[in-house]
Amino acid sequence: MKVAPPPAFLVDDLVRRALAEDLGRAGDITTDAVVDPLVTAAGRLVARQAGTLCGMDIARAVFTALDPELAFEAPAADGDPLSAGQLLARVAGRARSLLTAERTALNFVGHLSGVATATRRLVDAVAGTRATIVCTRKTIPGLRALQKYAVRCGGGANHRFGLDDAVLIKDNHLIAAGGVEPAVRRARECTGHLVKIECEVKNLGELDQALAAGVDVVLLDNMDPALLRASVARVGGRALTEASGGITLATVRSVAESGVDLISVGWITHSAPNLDVALDFEEPTTR
Repeated sequence: MKVAPPPAFLVDDLVRRALAEDLGRAGDITTDAVVDPLVTAAGRLVARQAGTLCGMDIARAVFTALDPELAFEAPAADGDPLSAGQLLARVAGRARSLLTAERTALNFVGHLSGVATATRRLVDAVAGTRATIVCTRKTIPGLRALQKYAVRCGGGANHRFGLDDAVLIKDNHLIAAGGVEPAVRRARECTGHLVKIECEVKNLGELDQALAAGVDVVLLDNMDPALLRASVARVGGRALTEASGGITLATVRSVAESGVDLISVGWITHSAPNLDVALDFEEPTTR
């Protein structure tokens, strides 16, 4: 199923700010000095390594925001598996425009494809279990909507988008509120019937308190596989179970085999390795 991209107004705003950051006060002084304004060129956006693609619409938005006359054709689509050397898109038009937009477009595609690739590897690692890989709020400021989109392109799902769309009671909340029961009770009193309540627990005692309070989801924090299995059995389907904390590609399978419903991983957004993509120019021409 094709993943719906972020709204265009969000993408356009991010693209404009990224271009403004790169162009600064004087524009691309290197390209403007070196390249004749009448020269046109065509380039191929290619993947230098295997992975999962994300960011084609954003790349198109970068090129066309800088120069609406540029032509951008993308045979590859977000969510596609990539092989090294694969063609992602062709772009053509004024050489100056292509050169000036190049790095901003590649930054978006490389980063978002890195997020999608990291997510896909985790998703593949837990195949055959009931677990769904989800992201967190550990995102790069300003890029959350795009990063969470990239997670979906990689086959994962999104945890809450912000502080306003679900209640997640964590350890410091419990300390400040005086425990699980008063924290959950106050959350119930202050939120509507459509708002889910999740509570972090570290042991079976806290888990029992959270279940007694009627939470919708329990966050099983930094538990080893044996304690995870015991916790899932204790829940017995009364709430969704989410495992979190220190999960890697090497350990995610054992976590999934505990029977948890969700596995949340912060590094797929805040520290995913960039996927190597490049723009290769063909010989330019003059109008």
